[in-house]
Amino acid sequence: MKLIVRWLLLAAALLLVAHLSPGVSVNSFGAALVAALVLGLLNLLVRPLLVLLTLPVTVLTLGLFLFVINALMFWAAAGLLAGFKVDGFGSALIGSVIYSIASTIIDVAIEHLFED
Repeated sequence: MKLIVRWLLLAAALLLVAHLSPGVSVNSFGAALVAALVLGLLNLLVRPLLVLLTLPVTVLTLGLFLFVINALMFWAAAGLLAGFKVDGFGSALIGSVIYSIASTIIDVAIEHLFED
């Protein structure tokens, strides 16, 4: 139940990102659901490998390169899907920051909602 609620809220957060960021567009809530799923899978499978491979750059930039990795994951998800569009890297960077903030807020809210 917790996973489904989180998925639905992350899809809604993606719609919020599309509303706040001019370079990001999502066609429908269904497209947002698929995009949230693809973003989750990319972050689960590809992001750890990218973080490991770019560790020296990440250390040199004091962790700021992780923003670039997040933006690349956001942009890659948009490239894989038809109903989710990101105009460029700048839009992906802004969109990924907004999405990350929303995701953190959602995670905290869900932890408080589903406390044992």
